[in-house]
Amino acid sequence: MSNHEQHETAHRPVQRKEMSRRQFLSYTLGGTTAFMMGGAVLPMVRFAVDPLLEKKGEGTYVKVVEESKITNEPQEFKFKIHQIDGWYVSDPELAAWISKDANGKIFALSPVCKHLGCTIGWNTKGQNEYDCPCHDARYTKDGKNITVAPNPLDEYEVKLENGFVYLGPVMPNTRTS
Repeated sequence: MSNHEQHETAHRPVQRKEMSRRQFLSYTLGGTTAFMMGGAVLPMVRFAVDPLLEKKGEGTYVKVVEESKITNEPQEFKFKIHQIDGWYVSDPELAAWISKDANGKIFALSPVCKHLGCTIGWNTKGQNEYDCPCHDARYTKDGKNITVAPNPLDEYEVKLENGFVYLGPVMPNTRTS
């Protein structure tokens, strides 16, 4: 580069890249629209995600019956639990078949048939078995499946405290292993 060329480039005014009015208006309207949409969408996202962020508590136990009322013969006991599903709060009534085993240990079985979910009954046909009225599934006193059903009856976690039987969450049957 010659001195003359250097001198010309040094004295040229700096060209600024200016924003046109149209670009300014586009950026302003686009930013405002994004801000307004964010203001409308964020509460909806929060509403949908909020129940997932809540901490899950440990399984709670429900007081069902006095320990002295439990016999070797299975008896059906009904109890209510407090349940929160997202934003829906309810107190459904559940049932359990509670009895003592040969060693005197108390256990509780779920009354829901593992075949198609019907409610089972104890000794309805006089054979000392749980019977399902829907498709004739049968279970032993311990909940072991005899016919039709693919799995044994589920079992409730049992806790004995101050002379009362407390039932916790349902778990797979441990008595039929």
